[in-house]
Amino acid sequence: MSMMNGPGNRSLPSSDACERNKGPILEVLREHLPAVGDVLEIGSGTGQHAVFFAAEFPALRWQPSDTGTYLSGLRARVAAEGTANVAPVVELDVRGATWPQPGFSAVFSANTLHFMGTAAAEGFFRGVGKLLVSSGVLIVYGPFKYRGDFTAPSNARFDEWLKSTDPERGVRDFEWINELAGMAGLRLKADIAMPANNQCLVWHKTATG
Repeated sequence: MSMMNGPGNRSLPSSDACERNKGPILEVLREHLPAVGDVLEIGSGTGQHAVFFAAEFPALRWQPSDTGTYLSGLRARVAAEGTANVAPVVELDVRGATWPQPGFSAVFSANTLHFMGTAAAEGFFRGVGKLLVSSGVLIVYGPFKYRGDFTAPSNARFDEWLKSTDPERGVRDFEWINELAGMAGLRLKADIAMPANNQCLVWHKTATG
């Protein structure tokens, strides 16, 4: 399959945010992803990240996933733009019991946790903890609060909008998210400030996780 420019393919769903943040996220992935192995992306959405990052890491097998209405557009983008190391899209609802088989070297997810309810966020970390190999890595991108405080007024406004669409949504407290990760056998390795008041959080699975 040929690699095409995402923004130029107007027949596919597209996110301007994905185009803006993929470069900065790539720098984090270059530092923290393993050299080889399988990567599960949770909440691949339009697929722009999946096809871009897979092309940048040809020794990694990139597994896109999502659920519901996102699946058709995601599959279309992978078919149109995916490189040979992009696996067929799988449906994954983090609240459910059906996850891919364990053995992934890394999990990546961008701009998902604030759209999830409490049960979904808890299910996300439980599932990731079971999925990752020992010393596997989880990388999450998005906005977070610290000790209850937003890192920028724009994130506070975003939180208000999220809650107006669903009271269970919202910019997540870093402390709660890190607690969920710890219960799943994951230890925080890095908290990296990103453009547009976002963070990249990096956890490694401990040997006993």
